Amino acid sequence: MIRTLIVDDSAVVRQIFERVLSHDKEIEVIGTAPDPFVARDLIVERKPDVVTLDIEMPRMDGLTFLRKLMRYYPLPVLVISSLTPKGSQLATDALRSGAVDVLCKPGAAYTVGDMAEDLVAKVKSASLVDLKRSTRAVELAEGAQPLPAIARTTHSVIAIGASTGGTVALEAILRVMPPNAPGIIVTQHMPQYVTQSFARRLDDHSRIEVREAQDGDSVVSGVALIAPGNRHLLLRRSGARYLVQVKDGPLVNHHRPSVDVMFRSVAQAAGRSAVGAILTGMGGDGARGLLEMREAGARTVAQDEASCVVFGMPKVAIELGAAEQVVPLDRIAHCVLEAASS
Repeated sequence: MIRTLIVDDSAVVRQIFERVLSHDKEIEVIGTAPDPFVARDLIVERKPDVVTLDIEMPRMDGLTFLRKLMRYYPLPVLVISSLTPKGSQLATDALRSGAVDVLCKPGAAYTVGDMAEDLVAKVKSASLVDLKRSTRAVELAEGAQPLPAIARTTHSVIAIGASTGGTVALEAILRVMPPNAPGIIVTQHMPQYVTQSFARRLDDHSRIEVREAQDGDSVVSGVALIAPGNRHLLLRRSGARYLVQVKDGPLVNHHRPSVDVMFRSVAQAAGRSAVGAILTGMGGDGARGLLEMREAGARTVAQDEASCVVFGMPKVAIELGAAEQVVPLDRIAHCVLEAASS
């Protein structure tokens, strides 16, 4: 059983979350708390496996509590954020401060029915997180040395897919990319609106330009495009140039954006002119798409188990034979650059 504590100042939200989570036979709600002070005592007393944490609360905000928790009593925390610009920025800050994932709070644009399956899945995923590996990934992102410019111009496209633990892994990769790196497209499982603030953070810490993708954007050297939350990102070819399509559509592998959707489009549009990398994450989204890329002649890389926060997506890709190389996180940027320029 996954022992879960719910922390939220709204009694209604606490009740809804408790009902949704208790309905799953693998999850036990061991308590609810209206604020971080009550939560602190319950954590020490009942020792939960996972905490769901509201960000905007009275007495002590969730971000401050999260930072204290990660310092003195680290455990997997799933952050609950509102669909507002402020909430999205706080969610990005929370991920950087140790939260393992983000879920949007139910409201006018996102109903309880919409979030129920997500909540259960993210709690289960959070319970599998290796926090020591997550901490090492943060240290790697902060201490990584920038890679030198590539020797010759290349028209290759680099496609990267990630889920749980991927926000820090992506930072470790993108911030070392040289200014003339090949065009990069990224699908990271994240909620709507949060991807925009996430892209801004990556842009602030990278030598390449990083931004949330818009429909019709060209894929060009020195730019990384991030799939918007709740929209699929596809690669298309128009003559000699590549561009992206941002579109609605059904969930694929329970995700939108889906890594499989992106990788499959890359296999069709770019074939052997592409490089694919699959990073840490729960489940198997992206594994079959990466296999299609490899079968189309693309070079492919998977993150190794030892450096993954959750060894799910790469594991499935490796088992399928989709990964040409299996390397630690600190080697992925080098490997994809080398593959793209060879």
